[in-house]
Amino acid sequence: MKTVVFGLVIPFIGTAAGSACVFFLKKDLKSGVQRALTGFAAGVMVAASIWSLIVPAIEQSSAKGRLAFLPAFIGFWLGILFLLLLDHVIPHLHRRIDQDDQTEGPKSRLDRTIMMVLAVTLHNIPEGMAVGVVYAGLLSGSANITAGGALALALGIAIQNFPEGAIISMPLFSEGKSKPKSFLLGVLSGAVEPVFGGLTVLLASHVVPAMPYLLSFAAGAMLYVVVEELIPEMSAGKHSNIGVVSFAVGFSIMMALDVALG
Repeated sequence: MKTVVFGLVIPFIGTAAGSACVFFLKKDLKSGVQRALTGFAAGVMVAASIWSLIVPAIEQSSAKGRLAFLPAFIGFWLGILFLLLLDHVIPHLHRRIDQDDQTEGPKSRLDRTIMMVLAVTLHNIPEGMAVGVVYAGLLSGSANITAGGALALALGIAIQNFPEGAIISMPLFSEGKSKPKSFLLGVLSGAVEPVFGGLTVLLASHVVPAMPYLLSFAAGAMLYVVVEELIPEMSAGKHSNIGVVSFAVGFSIMMALDVALG
């Protein structure tokens, strides 16, 4: 159980460490740096969705023969529809890009700050669920998931959470928040991960037959975030190739981690 708790906390540590950049960096992150960090995060999430979630879901359903894809297919679409529903409640992260060139008063800056924190919090929910499902599969012993594979997913998400924490805390500071408050808001945006991860472990441990659906559900939710939020962010403005290259770097690192540790 200690291993599970540690695994659930690792991604949160990544967010907290990234948010702490506000204490060490004097200026806001340049747009090119933000695109690079966002592209890296997207690459990690896509690789994690494939190797740590969808592939194990299909492998666990291998007894179904040619229909082994079906649980993963259904779970994937449930994850997409779940995030689509949440997307109507919490604002899009990429809308912030369209507002950057507009003249903003104090109220609009406050609205943008709240929007940004809420959007990243939304983004972190499927990541927490993904880690929780993988560790639930590890505890059940029937999901073709190893301790190394679960750790690889947790580490991969922690790596992509580091730049995410910085992307939150640095703009908050540049918009007038104090460093401690900017750090706290950045940390709080990642607090949902261990919470939703823990809840997922508790629920998934009682529905082992549904594990392929849960694994692919988390994958669908994460890929929705990548396509809807991260790709527009990393492709915005000039020199979008920075985001593409960073995506490839994040993807390859997560792929290597999953294979090496799994």
